[in-house]
Amino acid sequence: MQLAANQRIAILLHEGIRGNGNGKTGLALLRYSESPVVAVIDKDCAGESLSALTGIASDIPIVASVNDALAYTPNVLTIGIAPSGGVLPQAWLQEIKCAVTAGLSVVNGLHTPLATIPELRSHLREGQSIWDVRQEPPNLTIGSGKARSLSCRRVLTVGTDMAVGKMSASLELNAVAKKQGLRSKFLATGQAGIMISGDGIPLDAVRVDFAAGAVEQLVLRYGADNDMLFIEGQGSLLHPGSTATLPLIRGTQPTHLILVHRAGQAHVRNHPHVPIPPLSEVIKLYESVATAAGAFAPVKVVGIALNTAHLDESTAKSAIAQVQAETNLPCTDVVRFDAESLLSAIIQQ
Repeated sequence: MQLAANQRIAILLHEGIRGNGNGKTGLALLRYSESPVVAVIDKDCAGESLSALTGIASDIPIVASVNDALAYTPNVLTIGIAPSGGVLPQAWLQEIKCAVTAGLSVVNGLHTPLATIPELRSHLREGQSIWDVRQEPPNLTIGSGKARSLSCRRVLTVGTDMAVGKMSASLELNAVAKKQGLRSKFLATGQAGIMISGDGIPLDAVRVDFAAGAVEQLVLRYGADNDMLFIEGQGSLLHPGSTATLPLIRGTQPTHLILVHRAGQAHVRNHPHVPIPPLSEVIKLYESVATAAGAFAPVKVVGIALNTAHLDESTAKSAIAQVQAETNLPCTDVVRFDAESLLSAIIQQ
């Protein structure tokens, strides 16, 4: 499935706008969805400026409830919040029921499936649907390292933490590559990426034994027809609760890595006892794990995508220059500025 370009979207984003990290799905849709977003629902920010709060140039209204959003005639409610564990807070169920009763379809990126809830299904009319994005693909096998046989470049974004901008980096790099006439494709591995692109795998819904195989199948499906694949990274090798990064490394057999980091972040979010080492050490970690002491082909981190959304422009440029000096690698904020320097580094290696 995919969000069609003619669908009018309302994004459920309660408590997700003010930067706690749980709103990354909705913010990604605001930035990258081809479908028009007509309302954002966040009771804490209702009536405020979306542009001022997020830096996304848009005058889309922020309203307090689904009922308030109906005035803007959406036909799809997308759940744009990703709370820890992906579980549906009970308070949101009534909001979703209100949307379904009003005739809206629902796109759900949470682990909690909605299509099987009787009180929602009973209100569906002809033309309405509930798309539970996080469903394990069929016919999975374990990984085998076959992606290394592909001739295309396979660029994987890896991070110092969760929710630092790996999907955005991959999307921006793919957009620049296409603009330059390259045969490139973005491969989604999370719910927001799948909603935007209409294809991919919800990696955190895949049983761990088959995770690398699921990634491998996705890469093999598109590798022969493209010069360059940009694979959306997930999690971090530094995060004590993350299990997604290693299957992505093994399944993609990457030819290039882009490291994504939030400027100034000193420890893993919500885990102050887990420091983020110097980026030079993180680079060595990812390169070592990807190569696995020679079991797999050598792969290098070729650039840094620095998330500077929380900094003013002057401070952001200083942070970029500092990271570039520390790592001796090209560095930029691909959303705020552009991704061309990182693409050049990929092409040159």
